[in-house]
Amino acid sequence: MYFGYNMKNWVWLVFISVFLIACSNSEHAFSGEELSSNSFVEDSLVQLNDLYFVKASGFSVEMGTNLPDANVNDRPAMQVDFSYDFYLTKHEITCGEFNSLMKSATGLVLDCATETLPATNLTYYDAVLYANERSKENGLDTAYTYLSRTFDSENHCVNLEGFVYHPEIETFRLPTEAEWMFAAQSNWNAKKAWTVENSQSTLHPVCSKANKNELCDMMGNALEWVNDWFGLFSDTTVQNYVGAPDGGTLSQRIVKGGSFRSQASSITLHARGDIYSVTSSTRADYVGFRLAYGKIPDAVWIGSDGRIAFSRTVPLANTSTLYLHTKTYKTKLVFRNDVSGNLAYVVYSNGILSVIEIIDTLDAYHPDISPDGNRVAFCTKYEGVEGKSELYVRDLNEEGSNLVKLNVESAAIPRWRVLENGDTVIVYVTDAGNNKNEATFRSTSTWQVKFSNGEFGEPQKLFDGAYHGGVSTDNRLAVSGARILRARVDDHDTVWYNGEQACNVSLLQDGSNRTLFLDFGSATGRDFVGKRYATHERLFVADSLGRLIQSIGAPAGYTFDHTEWVSGLSDLAVATLTNANGSHRKIVLIDLRDSSVVDLAEGDELWHPNMWAYSAPLILDNKSIDLDSAALYFENVSDPLLSYKMNIFWSTYDSLEVVGLGSSRMSLGFNSNEITYGKAFNMAAIPSDMDISLYLAQYYVFNHCSHLKALVVGIDFDLWFDAENATVMKSLLSFPGYIYDVDHNFWIDGNGVEELKTISKKRIEEVDVLRAFQQSMGWVNLKEGFSWSSIGFNENLVLQDSAWSDNPLTYRRAMNNLEFLIQLAEEKGIRVVGVIFPQSPEYKETGAYGKHGMRRSHAIKLIEEVQDLERKYDNFYLMDENKMGDHDYVDSLAYDSDHLNALGAEQMTARIDSVLKSMN
Repeated sequence: MYFGYNMKNWVWLVFISVFLIACSNSEHAFSGEELSSNSFVEDSLVQLNDLYFVKASGFSVEMGTNLPDANVNDRPAMQVDFSYDFYLTKHEITCGEFNSLMKSATGLVLDCATETLPATNLTYYDAVLYANERSKENGLDTAYTYLSRTFDSENHCVNLEGFVYHPEIETFRLPTEAEWMFAAQSNWNAKKAWTVENSQSTLHPVCSKANKNELCDMMGNALEWVNDWFGLFSDTTVQNYVGAPDGGTLSQRIVKGGSFRSQASSITLHARGDIYSVTSSTRADYVGFRLAYGKIPDAVWIGSDGRIAFSRTVPLANTSTLYLHTKTYKTKLVFRNDVSGNLAYVVYSNGILSVIEIIDTLDAYHPDISPDGNRVAFCTKYEGVEGKSELYVRDLNEEGSNLVKLNVESAAIPRWRVLENGDTVIVYVTDAGNNKNEATFRSTSTWQVKFSNGEFGEPQKLFDGAYHGGVSTDNRLAVSGARILRARVDDHDTVWYNGEQACNVSLLQDGSNRTLFLDFGSATGRDFVGKRYATHERLFVADSLGRLIQSIGAPAGYTFDHTEWVSGLSDLAVATLTNANGSHRKIVLIDLRDSSVVDLAEGDELWHPNMWAYSAPLILDNKSIDLDSAALYFENVSDPLLSYKMNIFWSTYDSLEVVGLGSSRMSLGFNSNEITYGKAFNMAAIPSDMDISLYLAQYYVFNHCSHLKALVVGIDFDLWFDAENATVMKSLLSFPGYIYDVDHNFWIDGNGVEELKTISKKRIEEVDVLRAFQQSMGWVNLKEGFSWSSIGFNENLVLQDSAWSDNPLTYRRAMNNLEFLIQLAEEKGIRVVGVIFPQSPEYKETGAYGKHGMRRSHAIKLIEEVQDLERKYDNFYLMDENKMGDHDYVDSLAYDSDHLNALGAEQMTARIDSVLKSMN
């Protein structure tokens, strides 16, 4: 499988740059000597025969480039200093080396012509699992941890849930991009590289063009995975750089060094990607890896906002795991990053498993998510600390917008609730300090304030005493715990838990009035549990009368802190886990039904977690729609770009008059906002073929677009090679929204469609990517909103062997699908414009039709067949804008060899618009 058909979001392409740069200042820092036993670490278990020592400490490397015509993802140049040395394998891991370890570990066995070829066609996860096995083989700790593994039918690892890289561990791992560049520049020589000029388009045995003691094949032969998440560079100097802290919205990885399919002139040190975007689960037969050994002290990450970070927070459990416990896909987690003092959050319903931090100068404690999940309240003092506190509410988004402050003398530990009359209020206390002293406690009070339309109402006092653990909906029970467990029951104040020390109290708002809390190894708790335990080692639950009913122990090596019920659900709680050094390293979900503990996030100091789960219906009068699955087309970043467009479709379906279907060429080349013939939507999917186009037209567009006048369909012959239909349709149909549509017969009877429209609009409001696509009506604009530079029609790279079209079964079904689509449209009085998009004229010098192969002679015959369809059906018009390379799309209109840029889309769209009007 090549990258183009197993990627997260093709929209954000990472292209190979075309200029070669010179080596930088560390040329003499690299030792080209093979390791001996006395030049390595003392651990004699480590194998030495394939590792080279890289003396990097005190030296630097220039990452990226300032060349103005380089890919923007490679700019600007950034200097990285090293304070450590490391080791690197002499060559890419070979097929024999990989198979010897992984056959028993994962069952994955590569089919290689010879064992000395680089191990390729591997996912990033396959590579890191190999690194772990290499570490375990040598009795070492592993650099990579995870919660669970997912394998495809061929035993390739396609997901590691809860994946975390630990730079502080001295062991085997993938090299960072900085390490790879530092080592590569000392032996960067095209004469010793397997490239398209000399490789005969095939892999070669490792080091087959190198001297005995050289670090080989850094340039050419196989592209190589490196360790980092993809991140943008900054015009600065950093030390011990290890990439971005997480995958962000795109989940992109980095590959380096070019391959046997690359022209030598196009392989640069600074280039960071492949023709298509690279994610952890993609693989290609020209991408392999090599290993590094060593720890990275004081590692530095740079986030998407350009901020340098010396620590990072990593999300662990994914949406599917949470669903097993919450039974909802709509969950959000917010917490305090105590290193920065800022609020951070994870939105599990948008498919992007990333921690987003709200950057400002406010010190934020005890966040609480509003009942609708859209806002967060917080204060500036935390439980157990006396003094004045301020209370704020802001939108739960990256900007933390619409910040408002409650104008009172002091307000701490906010808790949202909805009153019986429907009002949304925030309960708070005047002081969150020690509640053990009776007189001090009586000097404080508990209040509530209405919050509506982004504004606070007039605060109302509920009663004396700071009951910051929560107040029941009927006001009959309130609890507090900042030394002792106090309760207010039917207007009477009392002390529970025999007056022994308790804290982190939380009252459940489901009517059961159960109270969650932690203790200090007290006698009452020991009697209930039946054994001794440490402070905060046990989580306790009391009933509405204060009687203990349940206790759950913390995972081995940890204690609990910051316990809270999950808002909107029963029997679930969140807490932090504290290690033996007192560091709050993890946030966990606790399921009281089976006492299971699920890791949610990991970092240096994570405080005050609060989780919101969807519970109230969006549509109060409709009980038949499962709002968790309905219109949820993306989960953990699904592969097809289409998943980001389906909600746009449902939110606008009843007004659409023109719909574009096709592949990435249609996505980039059809500016739906510029169509004057009628309201248009670019529904093109990535990846895509005629199966996808027919599926969308037959089951979605024709059934629901009552004002539809025309379809614009991309005809991409060279993408019609997926005869098994495994990588497109199976991937597409594996996500909840598509399955739900099938189960409801695609809503053909009309029932539930308006509800889907409402749900889709709400999903769009919650996800930045969806809002961006809504503004462009599905068009991927490579000029505005995306920081890329075009490279034009300047290559004739062929990714597939053109001989695939010798078997007509690989494309015959696609031709049948095209004709069937035209027939369906004819029955409904809908016009179809078929578009053959332009590709580089340089393909005229090859035997291939375009980038993905197919013999030119076969393409010519298929064009003739499509022309026959044009003569056969009155509602069909063919636009051959490629003309076998003899087109009039100049180089400045192209983004790359087979895609138009924004200017090219302008020309293409104007022509499509003209054709539509002429057909009318």
